[in-house]
Amino acid sequence: MPTNNPRLNVVMEPPLMYALSRLARKRGVSRSLLARDLLGEALEASEDEYWNVKALERLKTWDDKKSFTLDQVKARFLGSKKSK
Repeated sequence: MPTNNPRLNVVMEPPLMYALSRLARKRGVSRSLLARDLLGEALEASEDEYWNVKALERLKTWDDKKSFTLDQVKARFLGSKKSK
């Protein structure tokens, strides 16, 4: 089936190819479809890890005295009359 999507050739060790083949057969999908989906999941997990690290870095610099309440933010940006 022709496609306009970019292609990628991957060299795998036999045990990895065997595991991929077994899982694809079990799920009833092609190896390439399964590899694409698994790669997408791995990239999402990697991105999640990156943002978790960034959040922890920011948390180290958090100062309650410099933070605003929700009502203060609403008053400043939405013109809400409630502010503390």
